[in-house]
Amino acid sequence: MNKNGPYLLLMLGLVALDQATKNLIARTVDLYESVPVIPGFFNITRIHNRGAIFGTFSQTNNRYVFLLLTAASLAALAMVVYYFFKTPASDKLMKVSLTLIMAGALGNQFDRLVRGHVIDFLDFYVGKAHWPFFNAADSCITIGALLMLVILFRRKPACTPSS
Repeated sequence: MNKNGPYLLLMLGLVALDQATKNLIARTVDLYESVPVIPGFFNITRIHNRGAIFGTFSQTNNRYVFLLLTAASLAALAMVVYYFFKTPASDKLMKVSLTLIMAGALGNQFDRLVRGHVIDFLDFYVGKAHWPFFNAADSCITIGALLMLVILFRRKPACTPSS
């Protein structure tokens, strides 16, 4: 197996998990139905998000906004793929963070292109204050981005020769 094989397998596994959870929710929970899991804190609530991560721009049914979001997410995915392959094999944690981001982006992009919307269903709340609905793909993107920030902040700056 090549040096990127384990990361690509992880990515495929995460995309499969994301799609399996969305398919399960689509089959078992009606649109806008809420199933309490931990009363007062966590429900499974099925919504269809036509926007970006955490419901950004989801209230619009404008076709141009949908196309712009789709194009922007494809461009962002292309950048992440590019950096993934440019990242040295020795930088394992960065490879993992990029893998998580790619998996999440692919999972949600698949939904946009095939379903015309992303299925979100994880609903965390306290009282009437709800965190935006999300899914496994959003979790991968968020965890990957946070991991990348930690990596970048912990890196020592490269020494540059003084003139």
